[in-house]
Amino acid sequence: MTSEQGLILAVLAGTVALFLWGRWRHDVVALAALILCAAFGLVEHRQAFSGFGHPAVITVVAVLVLGAGLQAAGTIDVLMKRLLPRVSSPGLSTIVLMSAAAILSAFMNNVGALALLMPVALQIAERSGVPPGKVLMPLAFCSILGGMTTLIGTPPNLIVSGFRQESIGEPFAMFDYSPVGVAVAVAGVLFIAVVGRILVPERKRSSVAGFETGPYLTEARVPEESAAVGMSLGEVETALSDADAVVVDLVRGEKHVLAPSRYREIHAGDILLLRAEPEGLADAISKLDLALVDHSKDEDGDQAESHPLTSGDVTLVEIVVLPNSVLAGRSVESIALRSRYGLNLLAVSREGQSPRGRLRNVTIRTGDVLLVQGASDAVNDFCARYRCAPLAARTLPWAQPNRAMTAAAVLAVAIAVTVFGWATPAVAFGGGVLLFLLLGVVSPREVYDFVDWPVVVLLGALIPVAGAMESTGAADLLARVLLDSVAQGQPVVALVVMLVLSMTLSDFMNNAATAAVMCPIAIGAAERLGTSADPFLMAVAVGASCAFLTPIGHQNNTLILGPGGFHFGDYWRLGLPLEVIVVLVGVPTILWVWPL
Repeated sequence: MTSEQGLILAVLAGTVALFLWGRWRHDVVALAALILCAAFGLVEHRQAFSGFGHPAVITVVAVLVLGAGLQAAGTIDVLMKRLLPRVSSPGLSTIVLMSAAAILSAFMNNVGALALLMPVALQIAERSGVPPGKVLMPLAFCSILGGMTTLIGTPPNLIVSGFRQESIGEPFAMFDYSPVGVAVAVAGVLFIAVVGRILVPERKRSSVAGFETGPYLTEARVPEESAAVGMSLGEVETALSDADAVVVDLVRGEKHVLAPSRYREIHAGDILLLRAEPEGLADAISKLDLALVDHSKDEDGDQAESHPLTSGDVTLVEIVVLPNSVLAGRSVESIALRSRYGLNLLAVSREGQSPRGRLRNVTIRTGDVLLVQGASDAVNDFCARYRCAPLAARTLPWAQPNRAMTAAAVLAVAIAVTVFGWATPAVAFGGGVLLFLLLGVVSPREVYDFVDWPVVVLLGALIPVAGAMESTGAADLLARVLLDSVAQGQPVVALVVMLVLSMTLSDFMNNAATAAVMCPIAIGAAERLGTSADPFLMAVAVGASCAFLTPIGHQNNTLILGPGGFHFGDYWRLGLPLEVIVVLVGVPTILWVWPL
């Protein structure tokens, strides 16, 4: 082993370890790996940031904008309205919904497809009388499966295609992934449809409008005119018993009184921390004329005032925080919802539980469910700006049918240009974004809002690192170790190892990062075996796209964590047999379509 190989392997090991640890964001870790490679001379300084201009990165950006533009224009809403049967059995509706998720994910971002279909899934769950998680997990897994069927369905496919171009001079085409991807996706969707509800654990909770998120932690201030003034805490809890609300903390000035005595007298200005189910929240607050505390600050930094909650003029909407939302990592107090959007953030639910401590100090995470008070238009504007998804059916934009059709036509043209080879995917889909702008489908600001910038940084940083693995011979070294110690020179065994290893890494780290790390190893393995690199690269693409064991392996798994009330260990029950199905179907199909 040369010193350069030792250095790049050390950087790679540290990068993967930090990915698995999860303490730092993936894009930060990838950027650190790139800087280290440049500092050690493994990547030329002039080429350090060349990855950001890589065709795969440009195509990912363009596809993200096109997919979000379809959603914003109402194209997908119209399609779902016509596709999903209005009156049918819940079982049939679930199967149609899962199939729709797989099909949509082939042409748009997986997270966007899932966020779009979640409200429909919740309606189906309510109609069939099952916990939402029984529909949400199958929906999330099917959207992941659908992404592997086309070049633009998921970032790993674009990365794999880029490595193929660098290796043999020709990338994978738009539908080169389809024979293997469709076979695996169909087998997976059928398996989920048959046993999904049996293997998905039940997480029963109650909610607003049939969505089960669990109890919220909510703060209510006691105004001077409140009926609670002068009452004992025991009397307050008795008055709130019908609303199923419990006082878990009392704040008086700067003093916290945890588990306060039932005989403690309530004073004006006290803040009561209530643990309440969403549907009983309005009754609990209005019964004693309490005022919900808005923890957002105005733009000038002043604390917003408390506000009353009355049943006649208030709309309560639950929204889920999407992956890479700018809300993630911010405290409730730092969000100026009231001054900017006229909204009040009333409560937070996480994995079906209420976060501990004062609501104002809660740090928002991906998958959290927020209870927001305000007008529906303001909620929609906020969700679009901060990457959140309302957990209720949205009104379809029937007033702009031409916009929806225009968006669909532009995407179809971009795909046709790619399929017929008239332009590279980066140019074809980049041109589609330009047409979206010129035709008014999206605004310039929306283009930048739609891009998942952490993924862009991740890809742009890791592509030169992966190139260093090849140029130093480290990828060939790892391939030799895998072939000699595990596969023992057997090409079919090596293919299985490549698929399983990619799938395992993807369960614990970003799928794009998995593809970038595994592609050089796959190419090295093919060269040492004297076989085509195509089946090994296809195995990496399939494995990197199939993360079903943990909530951190794929953004869709994280997205349903809170709304489904799931725990970390809930995913493997359906995910493990599903990954076995992927291997059993994927390996023979790869060998048939892409022979060694």
